[in-house]
Amino acid sequence: MSEAAGVIRVLVADDQRVTREGLMLLVGLNAGMDVVGGAADGAEAVELAREHRPDVVLMDLAMPGMDGLAATRVLREDAPGIAVLVLTTYADDASVFPALRAGAKGYLTKDAGADQIEHAIRTVHGGRTWLDPVVQARLVTAVTDGLPSDGRDAKDEVATDEDDPGSGAAPGLPDGLTAREGEVLRLIAQGLSNGEIGERLFLGRATVKTHVNRIYAKTGARDRAQAVRYAYRTGLAQ
Repeated sequence: MSEAAGVIRVLVADDQRVTREGLMLLVGLNAGMDVVGGAADGAEAVELAREHRPDVVLMDLAMPGMDGLAATRVLREDAPGIAVLVLTTYADDASVFPALRAGAKGYLTKDAGADQIEHAIRTVHGGRTWLDPVVQARLVTAVTDGLPSDGRDAKDEVATDEDDPGSGAAPGLPDGLTAREGEVLRLIAQGLSNGEIGERLFLGRATVKTHVNRIYAKTGARDRAQAVRYAYRTGLAQ
């Protein structure tokens, strides 16, 4: 709880010193906000949060040692009254969903402007949720991609070996990719959405999503951008 009425106490956690100090300066310029400290990793963020009891922690995810995700989980258990607002480079499913499940009340990418950061801090401090428009779009896509167009329940539509011509690793494809996964990856590299890939290959969206997840697992890609880079690096992109 803030020591002065109407003042929002903010802690900034980011492993890059220039970014951290820039954010501290930026936040401190806002009327009614007081920056109580800066942390270089998740462990320090937890320690400083316990010491200063900020209202909001502006939390990066990718930090050495204890990362922002682990720190968010600890704060949710130790200090549920502190609102964690993620501010990170990544807006992929592998970053967004774990952060929200860990207890983050808001999620911003580092493309956010000063006014967005201010608004987000005030919003999560007020007990509401703030999501970057990019993140909102990903959440909507994640929901709609899981809904088959014919009305069947999404859990009944899962990619199986029958969906994959020549299931098993296909000759000439790297990392154990099947022929179908190779097709899906080529279409991802062409910029097609899951829905568009499904239309092209006559597959349901949930089936396509399963193939995409398998591609991520086999190639080590975290999101579509990394999958595209993998496709070009291995010569699969056309």
